[in-house]
Amino acid sequence: MFLHVTSAKYLEDYKVQVSFNNGREGVADLSSALKGKIFEPLKNKSEFSNLVVDKELDTIVWSNGADLAPEFIFFQAFKDEPKLQHQFIEWGYVTQNSLTNKVRL
Repeated sequence: MFLHVTSAKYLEDYKVQVSFNNGREGVADLSSALKGKIFEPLKNKSEFSNLVVDKELDTIVWSNGADLAPEFIFFQAFKDEPKLQHQFIEWGYVTQNSLTNKVRL
């Protein structure tokens, strides 16, 4: 199953309440994504807050053309859930080494 964002609502700062087509809902802090030319305007919270879900792309987009992969948004919302760590390794957001180090702490 491909992961899709089904709804998104701006909360505060760079946090977004998101729902996915797998039934999961959470809050994603997207501040770490605001790097590079396309994302620079979104550092303005007024611009950032104008996000919408594009039904063709099935993810969050902004009027300047910026968008984020649904998997990245999912990772940001659930990155601390132990049961999802292997999925995040598969997607490349977490390394096996960093997961092992977390377990030791």
